[in-house]
Amino acid sequence: MHLAYPAVLSALLFCTGLYGVLARRNAILVLMSVELMLNAVNLNLVAFDVWLSRAAEETLHSGQALTLFTIAIAAAEIGIGLAIVLAVHRNRGTADIDKLRDTAERHDSDGPDHDALAAERSDEDQKAEATA
Repeated sequence: MHLAYPAVLSALLFCTGLYGVLARRNAILVLMSVELMLNAVNLNLVAFDVWLSRAAEETLHSGQALTLFTIAIAAAEIGIGLAIVLAVHRNRGTADIDKLRDTAERHDSDGPDHDALAAERSDEDQKAEATA
């Protein structure tokens, strides 16, 4: 088999995963897209390992060993990622990335300066109501 077939398939899988990461709003779908990208890299590693092992007499199969390491890292990443997504969904009620970003920005503005500005505004509102 030619090296071009798995390389093209790997490129298509990686591009599909990249589109999923950039276009999706749901955190679980983003994690699935990252897994798709990692699987495309694994396919490339194994394909190039087989292609290079035909040229060399001594085969180390380092691409396949690196693929096993990548699979283990991906399994840990998806486990931790799903735990984080589930915890965020329980606390905030959504797994939509845009809504989570919006709520995080709102909470950042609730600092000590925000409390002082709110107190000044309420004093001004009370003075405006008293004069009216």
